[in-house]
Amino acid sequence: MRELIGALALLALVAAVPAARPTPGPNAPDAVTQHTIALGGRTYAYTARAGTIALENDKGETTCRMFYTAFTVDGADPRTRPVTFFYNGGPGSSTVWLRMGSFGPMRVQVGDGVPTPDAPFSLVENQYSLLDRSDLVFVDAPDTGFSRIVDAGKPSDFFGADPDVRAFGQFISRYVTTFGRWNSPKFLFGESYGTPRSAMLVNYLQKQGIGINGVVLLSSVLDFSLDWDIIFSPAAIGGGDWAFPLYLPTEAASSWYHHALPGPPTTLAALLPQVEDFAMHEYLNALAQGAALSPDTYDDVVAKLHQYTGLSERYIRLSNLRVPYWRYLTELNRNSGIMTGRYDNRFTSYNLDRINDRPDFDPTDAAIDAAFVGSGNYFIRQILGYQTTLIYRPTINAIRQWDWKHNGNLPTNTAQDLAAAMTFDPDLQIFSANGYYDFATPFFATVYTLDHLMLPPELQKNISYGFYESGHMVYLHPAALAQFHADLENWYERTLRAGR
Repeated sequence: MRELIGALALLALVAAVPAARPTPGPNAPDAVTQHTIALGGRTYAYTARAGTIALENDKGETTCRMFYTAFTVDGADPRTRPVTFFYNGGPGSSTVWLRMGSFGPMRVQVGDGVPTPDAPFSLVENQYSLLDRSDLVFVDAPDTGFSRIVDAGKPSDFFGADPDVRAFGQFISRYVTTFGRWNSPKFLFGESYGTPRSAMLVNYLQKQGIGINGVVLLSSVLDFSLDWDIIFSPAAIGGGDWAFPLYLPTEAASSWYHHALPGPPTTLAALLPQVEDFAMHEYLNALAQGAALSPDTYDDVVAKLHQYTGLSERYIRLSNLRVPYWRYLTELNRNSGIMTGRYDNRFTSYNLDRINDRPDFDPTDAAIDAAFVGSGNYFIRQILGYQTTLIYRPTINAIRQWDWKHNGNLPTNTAQDLAAAMTFDPDLQIFSANGYYDFATPFFATVYTLDHLMLPPELQKNISYGFYESGHMVYLHPAALAQFHADLENWYERTLRAGR
């Protein structure tokens, strides 16, 4: 019944949008429309704005027009009404994923661990929206989505860890100035590369006199030396052994999900503490010993890796106790030719080359991309009425041009920025959300990173966690989205209450 009501509401919204008036280039006028949404037994009237904010260089020349969609509750007092800025990562990703899948006023329904049928897609009123708790601003990174580098701008002004933060910092400053939100509580919500962006950005904004009440880190990678497959060679982190114990709990959770573990059935709650203890003690110590490892201990580690992953003892021995996660994705179901997803291991597909040690593509992307991009274009162009001839860019290949140096240093480590921000503002609250089946940013590496910020105990308590039976995009699993939403509702309430 909820879906039928959502469909009828969509028809009414589309009927209210004026006929298309496409504008060439990135200078389309802002589109402003009025809507309502029912959340928690209460109806909220809100304004949706789809538009751009111009960024400038030191000479006052326009360098970029950053596209955003903002959803603001009508009649709220901006002194007490929070505003949350959302962005995805990449680097080089638009924010279509968070906008259309997480906590905005509408979301696209996709297959729960299975491929989504092709168009027409199901776009419904989002019962899990956070609009009851905060105004929401979804921002596309430079040159992604409808954002465009223009005039005096060039890619090097934006494609790098530090330039990217300056761009988002200027956007937020200009947004709160344009819409009178300087005295509103402010939150940052970053996913994937959006989490190191948030760690740097909160620190950057504090130095500009812009205080942030809270930061949501969804699927984090703050210290890239712990995720060496992305950019850096294993030699950059002392041989790369740290990656194996930090990925192991994700492998165990995924093997459990696919019923690939030997031995009697168990629960995820019972399994993971055992795996985590083994990973950080016997397994890590065994890897550190290298050639000095005794045969008995070697055999014991092999047996436990088989027990916790379901991979054969022969394969584990051939890998010298070290199975990179991308080989796990292809090896787990090698006999059937099925590979599992990196972003969300619940999704599966087939490798054309069955002996390949890496997936040909990510089954998660294949299952959801068309639904997100198609519904995202429909939502912005036809429901919100933003008229432009531009092609919406869900992703761009910025990573090849990306300057990974942060403050001149490699590997990129933004955990120190988050620690500095939490020390600068002892009231700053952090919520770390993690999916058990996420191989892009494994949850155990996030816990390890946040446990090693060197904070005093009083500040360490400001970090809250959520763990969900989902993947990188936690919101792809409806039950996980429901729990994530409930956790954030409580977290926002606690954070705002503590700040009064």
